[in-house]
Amino acid sequence: MRWPVALLFLPPVLAILAACDGAAESAPSAAADVVRIPLDETGIREATAMASPDTQNGVWMVAESGQAINFGNVGEDPLLTLACNLGELPSEFVIIRHAEALPGQSALFPIIGNGMRSRFLADTALATGENGGEWLWEARLPANDPQLDVFAGTRDLTATLPGRGMLEIRGSRIPGEFLEWCRAGGETPNAQPAEPAVEDEDS
Repeated sequence: MRWPVALLFLPPVLAILAACDGAAESAPSAAADVVRIPLDETGIREATAMASPDTQNGVWMVAESGQAINFGNVGEDPLLTLACNLGELPSEFVIIRHAEALPGQSALFPIIGNGMRSRFLADTALATGENGGEWLWEARLPANDPQLDVFAGTRDLTATLPGRGMLEIRGSRIPGEFLEWCRAGGETPNAQPAEPAVEDEDS
């Protein structure tokens, strides 16, 4: 290797510094190779998990259709709906969680109560009727499915949808009675036929 002639006449220390300086100028800058990308362009977003709603004053109410019951706070939109589709044979039981949803999503929806732990597969669906245009989480299954026995009782329930919080539902006889009604095809279960009137023999 031949050094530049000018370096031969410099003091040793200065010659070394000059050589290093020249190498630094010829080397590409590391900073120049760094490309800054705004986080907004990476597709990374903060988690959209929702807090569990306050259901301390939640109650069950019969829907306008008469074929569903809604759970939620009075004067507010429902948080959970149990519906019955009598057009199917056997009747179809529908569990609806009213929470933010996007098309194509699905999740396991555990519901615990009455000595049972049931896990329902919920898919997102575009609602019709009273909730038309709203994306909801739905689990649909035959009314005679044994997993639905989680509603057959009067104990407290907890319904947890991942990322959408847990519903604490105070014990009530209404869900169990609604399940029985749906399983009976819309008939009042255990209803006793009216006894025929007995005519007075003296008349």
